[in-house]
Amino acid sequence: MKLQAIYLATPPEHIAYIKFIFESYEEVGIIRTVDRKKAVIVLLVVPDFAAVARDILGALKEEVPLMEISRPTDMTDDWLMAELAKE
Repeated sequence: MKLQAIYLATPPEHIAYIKFIFESYEEVGIIRTVDRKKAVIVLLVVPDFAAVARDILGALKEEVPLMEISRPTDMTDDWLMAELAKE
């Protein structure tokens, strides 16, 4: 299954809230922490739900500081993302 990765930066105190929101929208996306020290997370989205995920991100940006960023070059904190980067 092909997943779209949307990398995001947010203050650490908001990561759990963002994860909770996406978990409440079952099947839309999965949040993974890429770098806990820099508070970088990734949203893994099935292409069929990409528009819905972007809408949710738009709403979240009105509530919490959240910025889309480029894929980090060093992703050693998260084993799954490190494996996906190898592909």
